[in-house]
Amino acid sequence: MKLIDIEPGDPRLAGDVLSVLRELRPELTAQSLHDIYTEGYPQGYRFTAAFDPDGRCVGVAGWRIIATTVAGRKLYIDDLVTTESARGLGVGKALLAELTQRARAAGCTILDLDSGTFRKDAHRFYMRERLTISAFHFQLPL
Repeated sequence: MKLIDIEPGDPRLAGDVLSVLRELRPELTAQSLHDIYTEGYPQGYRFTAAFDPDGRCVGVAGWRIIATTVAGRKLYIDDLVTTESARGLGVGKALLAELTQRARAAGCTILDLDSGTFRKDAHRFYMRERLTISAFHFQLPL
């Protein structure tokens, strides 16, 4: 498996990355992903994609390093998704390990993410990988 950082303008963003992200976020379009990445990239938003030996994109992580009063510097994962056909093959584990290493190298105190309450399989994966449930997440739709 090969992990590749995807830069804005990379044609794999609208092809490979979007295809995988839509398994988690079906509402995304090529245009909305372009707009989000164009705005988010200067703020530190990044995509790292996992490609299998045949060159197929089988996983994507959207992440950023941010400074907060809660944790100081932390690596926050916005998206972590493996294609349904590649689940159980170590793709998510490899992406999480890579981001953990990057967080340590950047001096982060924690790595964290939010996961929808209905995503039970993802929760089992996160628990296996030693992530803990440390907070409730509240939101107000606008």
